[in-house]
Amino acid sequence: MEVLHLLAQGFAATLTLEGFTAIAIGVVIGQVIGALPGIGPAAGMALLLPVTFGMDPIPAVMMLMGILYGSMYGGTLTSVLINVPGESSSIMTAVDGYQLARQGKAGKALSIAAIGSFIAGIAGTIALAFAAAALSAIALRFNAPEFFLLALLGISATASLGTGSPIKALIMGVFGIALALVGTDPLLGSARLTFGRTSLLEGFDFLPVAIGVFGIAEVLVSIERTVHATPTATRLRDMWITGREWAECRMAILRGSLIGFFVGMTPGAGATISSFLAYVAERRFSKEPERFGKGALDAVAATESANNSSVTGALAPMLALGIPGSSGTAVLLAALTLQGIRPGPMLMQQEPLLVWSLIASMFIGNLILLVLNLPLAPLFAALLRVPYAYLAPGILAISMVGAYSATMGFYSAILALVFGVIGYVMIKADLPRAPLVLAVVLAPLMETSLRQSLMLSLGDPMIFLQRPVSAGLVVVVVFALLWPIIAAFLRRRRSLKEAMP
Repeated sequence: MEVLHLLAQGFAATLTLEGFTAIAIGVVIGQVIGALPGIGPAAGMALLLPVTFGMDPIPAVMMLMGILYGSMYGGTLTSVLINVPGESSSIMTAVDGYQLARQGKAGKALSIAAIGSFIAGIAGTIALAFAAAALSAIALRFNAPEFFLLALLGISATASLGTGSPIKALIMGVFGIALALVGTDPLLGSARLTFGRTSLLEGFDFLPVAIGVFGIAEVLVSIERTVHATPTATRLRDMWITGREWAECRMAILRGSLIGFFVGMTPGAGATISSFLAYVAERRFSKEPERFGKGALDAVAATESANNSSVTGALAPMLALGIPGSSGTAVLLAALTLQGIRPGPMLMQQEPLLVWSLIASMFIGNLILLVLNLPLAPLFAALLRVPYAYLAPGILAISMVGAYSATMGFYSAILALVFGVIGYVMIKADLPRAPLVLAVVLAPLMETSLRQSLMLSLGDPMIFLQRPVSAGLVVVVVFALLWPIIAAFLRRRRSLKEAMP
């Protein structure tokens, strides 16, 4: 009852003209930022941080938080419509969302993304309200060994992506790891694999790689052939999810919400890993896993739900322990510090109104996003009615601007073009692209955590089996590596049984 009383006080502070305006401005700005490749929620929050200096702490924090979860849905637009994931957390949405758009189902993909994000956001906020302190204690059990195995799981499980060869997926994952090794050693600070070129000291940033492999490569493939797109439904009534589609997606939303919240609560894991794990889990549970990679609506529902709920999960360690769970919450932590507020174990006792106003604002912000995006889904989907000959230059322009903004230099734009050609070759050779980009994102975390683990154990690899959580993750990683072999054996055994008279 005390939680409900505190939450009611939070709603009272939120449902004022100043509070509601701050939330509305935040989610709208966040959606625009998320739709523009290259900016991202953390950078957008950082750019607007000076605006909050003259504001009261409560509306300032609510506006920044609105930018954070508003941008999570904004990235869905470019991922679904033009196959350009603006953030690493949108990679898995692009895999099936864009295929749905090519089938004339862009509106349905955007609608289920909005509904899934809303449900996940509300569910995550309720969980945060009732169990922030208790759940953050679980995150404290994660140290370098657990982070290494979590990243390794993400890369090793790439064999589950798509419907092609698991061997090809793993090869692309290894290629992504090799790309991630280029640059400066994260612990020693020395150059490696740069071949004497100073331009490679920064390595290969995720954004040019993702924009090239997904966006530019798709344009190169599409313009060499006549594109006969399925007419896109753009009426509001055509956006409604059918009963059968909802039955397929409701459990995906639930599973994605749970995975996103618990993974997001782990400091450093973030929305990328949560959306990836939600995709893999949903493909495991699906009765028709062959649909994944070809336009599965429940895949979009799972990844977008995980994406949104990870935001609320990342708040738990920040509010309870002062440990940011993501780059976005790190900026939020800086904003609170600049306001003279120190997040940590005493925050809920010292600043209860701010904490519960922040939690209450998330209910309202998610509702605003739902009200905004469901009616606008036909408008967004209508963009696909534009002939591809006119749409392709716009996609290339957005891609190049997004790549340039990654470092504010032409080097990133050139990289995007290079990886666009690589992505084009991968499409022609039927090589999966998502494992490569995911490996580029996860490899730095995996390498740093591995080396830290071995430093802690003085080189003894048994550190990965001595801790209960890491030992459990070892079992999961081994299963992920062996599963394609087991699945192939079971399919062959089943086919032999069916062939027997």
